[in-house]
Amino acid sequence: MNRLTTSWGEYDLTRFPEDPRDQLRAWDAADEYLLRHLDGTAGTAAAPSAGAAPVTDPGPGAQAEQPAARPAGLRGTVVVLGDRWGALVTALAGRVEPGATRLVQISDSYLGQQATLANLARNGSGDADRPGGTGAVELLSTQDAPPERIDVLLVRVPKSLALLEDQLHRLAPGVHAGTVVVGTGMVTEIHTSTLKLFERILGHTRTSLAAKKARLIFCVPDQAIPRTPGPWPHSYALPEDIGVAGGRTVVNHAGIFCAERLDIGTRFLLRHLPERRGPERVVDLGCGNGVVGTAAALANPEAEVLFVDESHQAVASARATYRANTDPARHAGAEFLTGDGLAGVPAGSVDLVLNNPPFHTHQATTEATSRRMFTGARDALRPGGELWVIGNRHLGYHVKLRRLFGNCEVVSSDPKFVILRAVKN
Repeated sequence: MNRLTTSWGEYDLTRFPEDPRDQLRAWDAADEYLLRHLDGTAGTAAAPSAGAAPVTDPGPGAQAEQPAARPAGLRGTVVVLGDRWGALVTALAGRVEPGATRLVQISDSYLGQQATLANLARNGSGDADRPGGTGAVELLSTQDAPPERIDVLLVRVPKSLALLEDQLHRLAPGVHAGTVVVGTGMVTEIHTSTLKLFERILGHTRTSLAAKKARLIFCVPDQAIPRTPGPWPHSYALPEDIGVAGGRTVVNHAGIFCAERLDIGTRFLLRHLPERRGPERVVDLGCGNGVVGTAAALANPEAEVLFVDESHQAVASARATYRANTDPARHAGAEFLTGDGLAGVPAGSVDLVLNNPPFHTHQATTEATSRRMFTGARDALRPGGELWVIGNRHLGYHVKLRRLFGNCEVVSSDPKFVILRAVKN
């Protein structure tokens, strides 16, 4: 656990799930910079350091400028988009005026939402509720309908430019001429393309100078810009040479990994899926757009498939992909779960888990996610059930699987990827 210190107070914050071995903080310099701006203590920003990635000037209206020292008034509906672990809304919850402010967090991450709930409770900053609730903070997903009117929009720039585009389009109808719009991100996350999105969708945009390798984005809404729907979701046809899913349609909402094409790791796994028949329960763990689970359902019509991911955008994509490629009579045989891996799935209830674990969380590389996925799979599998994992060779997943399952064999491999099979005894 780490402590965030602001002019408003100190906050003990963690990521979710909390892991004493995890040294990654639940906030960064971009969050701190935005909070300093909001409380009026940002002062004059430092010039970008020599090692910081510059922001190329996208036009006369977007030159770097010093941030305004005057804090934004936190009244009306305050929307915080992309607050990764709840640091922003935890700090803001104690500063908004009760009854005068509706504080809304919009996040694609189930884990981020759970971190927000825990951090709010830990710091006594107020309660949180799902859509329609009455707590101090209202939690919405990127798939939920956003507020119809937004008076303050705070944006933590996401890693995915597509997700930013999608969400700005969704929020734009609620932005009015008086809306205060402030974004924040590390200098490595804010590019010319980032600023152009704000400019094209919302209005005149400029940036601050850098401070601790973070920047702020200031946007003045332009009501003359048409509020048009975004271009997402996207669809594409799978290549023919990948087995039962060949030629099928994949649907991707914004922010999904490899949203425009099939990634080479998944392509390799699809060519080597297990051949199984008969009634069984299959899990596509970390399902992304759901192409692996959909292929398993097509290969075995008697299988019930559970699609699981911590991303709301991913689960929506998986649902759309599955329904685009299966008979409507089979739709009831699939489940879609946004959650923390297989937590909550009954022990000993699964026959087969298919997994392509991520090894990044935002900008950090970590093995915590794969460790939780493998442990959850072991618990959820029935005796004799199998976990199939694909990963880059250098990640060494075979070591973890042998430690957890007592066995691990190579199903197939190439110079870059390896498919592993572990059986629960």
